[in-house]
Amino acid sequence: MTEQLTRRGFTTKTLGALLTYTLLEDLANQDLFAAEVKPITKKWLTNVNDLARSVKNKKIKQVAWQKQVEELFEKVELSDLLQMVDFKKLAKGAKFVESGARSLRFEFPKIEGLPTEYVFGRQIFALKKGRSVVPHGHDNMATAFLILDGKLRGRHYDRVEDREKEYVIRPTIDKMFGPGGHSSISDYKDNVHWFKALSDKAFIFNIHVLGVTPGAKRSGRIYVDPNGEKLKGGLIRARKLAYKEAHDLYG
Repeated sequence: MTEQLTRRGFTTKTLGALLTYTLLEDLANQDLFAAEVKPITKKWLTNVNDLARSVKNKKIKQVAWQKQVEELFEKVELSDLLQMVDFKKLAKGAKFVESGARSLRFEFPKIEGLPTEYVFGRQIFALKKGRSVVPHGHDNMATAFLILDGKLRGRHYDRVEDREKEYVIRPTIDKMFGPGGHSSISDYKDNVHWFKALSDKAFIFNIHVLGVTPGAKRSGRIYVDPNGEKLKGGLIRARKLAYKEAHDLYG
């Protein structure tokens, strides 16, 4: 009986020591990570969050938000952002889809100096060569994109007119995007976009702010066919698409 109790006690003490060691190791790693996140990167993320709050609360216009968020994306140290979102782990575990883009969810670390709550949603799109973030626009959303890795062809269009079964759109951007490249969307500018991966793998960092247009319909995507009938003045009659047809055609 004494021997059994001794063994039990030994086991309990050993498990307790291991748990304590693991907890201390986790805390030490967190402290090390916190030390590695530069003050300028913490400030950058705070600024992105404050800007999202301003556009959501209608304190700034959406086009002004686009200009300012792209200025912030221009300044970010890409290597620091990659570390903050644990990009190596995300990329290694990414399961690419056969049509469209895989959405990878992540959380920013909870360390002193970073926001405790975020006004904007966030995700990373993972694509393999030839796959696309299919052509679509947004209702009641402001969203911005930053290329983390790979090469993509990115196209944007203005929504000039909404009709029952189609949109009239105008091409605005058509260029190659590499790491650090960025663009944005609002209800008022460059509202339709389409990214196609040209490298073996490509990853896009995305943030989105919902409910930015007073009195508008709910926030969401609208899928379009940008290869529609050409109209005068460089306009295009873009047929409305359902999710499946958009991915069958362009995914």
